[in-house]
Amino acid sequence: MQSSIEGWHDGVWAKPYSLSSGQTQQHQLGHIRLWVTLLDQEWQIRSEVLELENDPAGWTETIGHTLPSATVPVQRFIRQCQSSTVTFLPALASLPTVIRPFQPLTIPAGGRCTIYVGTLVWVKVCVGETHTLLTEIPLAQPSLTWLGRNTMEGELCYASPSFARLVLEAVPKRPWRAVTPVTLINRQEQPLLLERFSLPTPLLSLHLNERGQLWTPGVTVQVETDMNSASLHVEPSVLAAAGSCRQVADAREKMVRGRLVRAFDRMFG
Repeated sequence: MQSSIEGWHDGVWAKPYSLSSGQTQQHQLGHIRLWVTLLDQEWQIRSEVLELENDPAGWTETIGHTLPSATVPVQRFIRQCQSSTVTFLPALASLPTVIRPFQPLTIPAGGRCTIYVGTLVWVKVCVGETHTLLTEIPLAQPSLTWLGRNTMEGELCYASPSFARLVLEAVPKRPWRAVTPVTLINRQEQPLLLERFSLPTPLLSLHLNERGQLWTPGVTVQVETDMNSASLHVEPSVLAAAGSCRQVADAREKMVRGRLVRAFDRMFG
């Protein structure tokens, strides 16, 4: 769908855009504005963070010859081949993401529920047919938090407040956030209070549906006797409700047993 603003179009993940030398492609996506310029011997990338009161819902791009003011910093990259294409690929966080519901959620003994969370996406700026990575930029300013029993035991994570919605239709679908269904199963004999939850974002692949929305496979967590007994399973495919999807990004990390065991120990903080 073409944007209503003259010369602007909807941006698309994993689509090669072709530039001519001297041209600049400008994007407004998430909380950033991004400029990618092609010159005879180099690529230039500029970006700035936008101060927005509300989360933007769309992604617009245009190609022209306009550059931002000189106050916007520039990154320069040698043009190693004569390819003139640039592709924007999504990526999830390289650290686990602590999901903190705005209102804690209680799961009764023997109960289960599925919550839908949206997590921040990074944009990878890639050039050429082999998708050579130039840089990657978070599409909103991420915040860091420490998750662990104390200051000595734990790990650094990104933090993401969430409404932890129980109804999929109520989840905002934005091109700069990915939707993850998280199924929580409480096999304890007492209620489970969910105040925060560590989502293993480095272990999740990204999938794009026909509506331009990003999804990850579902995650299932079972708590047997206490928090430290929790087991985590990443589903092999995305939820059927996501529609027809194609994978656009591998998980940053391979799922190995040691990594998951450590994640279990701190899953609920």
